[in-house]
Amino acid sequence: MDSATFDKFRRFIYEQSGITLRPGKEALLSSRISSRMRSLSLEDVRKYYDRVSNDDGQEVIYLLDAISTNVTSFFREGEHFEVLDQHLGSLHKSGKRKFRLWSAACSSGEEPYSMTMTAVQKLGDGADCRTLATDISTRILAEAKRGDYDEGRIMGVPRAFLAKFFEKRSEAERSLYSVSRSVRDKVSFSRINLSKPPFPMKGPFDAIFCRNVMIYFDPEVRGRLIREMVRLLAPDGLLFVGHSETLTPATCGLKSILPSVYRRESPT
Repeated sequence: MDSATFDKFRRFIYEQSGITLRPGKEALLSSRISSRMRSLSLEDVRKYYDRVSNDDGQEVIYLLDAISTNVTSFFREGEHFEVLDQHLGSLHKSGKRKFRLWSAACSSGEEPYSMTMTAVQKLGDGADCRTLATDISTRILAEAKRGDYDEGRIMGVPRAFLAKFFEKRSEAERSLYSVSRSVRDKVSFSRINLSKPPFPMKGPFDAIFCRNVMIYFDPEVRGRLIREMVRLLAPDGLLFVGHSETLTPATCGLKSILPSVYRRESPT
């Protein structure tokens, strides 16, 4: 891919998703879109650019699906789930009985299911608890909705949770673990472009997980997203970000309570 074509893709991807592709990523982009080009019988990357940039929207989704990075696991960064457990317990003790959570970049579902299992384990099966799970990739959302994981992907699940919240079955000579209906019924999935607030949901959310996604955004896009998440957080609600992501909490109504965990300050 020549540099001029790469620059066109960079600008287009930024406009559509807020994702910044840094110079030198020509080979990465070429490899990510090669499969889609073959399915369209296109050999020239410039023709694919013409196709996607003049599309009515569906091809843009295919492009963003191709470039999206989906690295996740159950109970990743386990201390976050310990904090979530404590936070929900405190809210329940104070009399709260309706709980709303948001996994902003849910990938293949491990994060929102982990959040929901944590909530159900803490609050009980009958608790009024719902988790919104969003992502920009329609492909990965379809995978997440199925809630099926092979043995290698459930390694981080505590044994008690595995017994309570998963159903094991065999398929094509391999073991699959399906998230139980009781958990899946508490999770709703939706496609959202995090770079383009405001978002349609009203909130407020008691906790938002937005981890390892803002590293792909420039300061302007990141700032818009943070302001929108603060708006959607309940007073004293928690925002969880990735350990490599840092915020300036005082400028956006947040207070740092732990590395990568922030609380929305209550109005005075």
